[in-house]
Amino acid sequence: MNATTLLLAEAKHSAKITDLSGRLEWLAVFVVLVALVYWLMWRAWRKRAARQSDLPELPAIPADPGTPLAELSGRYHASTTAGDWLDRIAARGLGTRSLVDLTLTEQGVVVRRPAATDFFIPSAALRGARLDKGIAGKVVPEGGLLVITWSHGDRVIDSGFRSEHPAEHPAWVEAVNNLNTTREGAR
Repeated sequence: MNATTLLLAEAKHSAKITDLSGRLEWLAVFVVLVALVYWLMWRAWRKRAARQSDLPELPAIPADPGTPLAELSGRYHASTTAGDWLDRIAARGLGTRSLVDLTLTEQGVVVRRPAATDFFIPSAALRGARLDKGIAGKVVPEGGLLVITWSHGDRVIDSGFRSEHPAEHPAWVEAVNNLNTTREGAR
């Protein structure tokens, strides 16, 4: 063996021992901060729902909603104050994202959500439908979101849905708007 090899063999090879207690303290601080942020978000959500508590109960789905004019399966993303795509409505479960099955009938729109409260939008409450690209917490390519505008109590609401097959959206917009036009023409 040469001298260099002997020097390398005699040198210390182990790294300095890590201070485990210091790392655990930083981990505990991080966990507490994350918990605090989640608690503050939960509290803000509850306050938003309390501020919107004047929203009446959502209409129940009628026993016989009628013959389907259009059907859609996909996701319910949010309901917001009409015209303000960032003002999410948290009251009455309208802020809960969920899978959705929509059915349009002459009587209105049946909204069935397995992870949240089902509700019904009567045809008299429908104000129209459009394609959009965003609603509170969800942004998609242009026209990738079906937004149904309806009135409930003294509020006008935009509810955002995205079909499993977004190509269905234009037909829904036409069907809702035709139903709305037919209803207004009958007055």
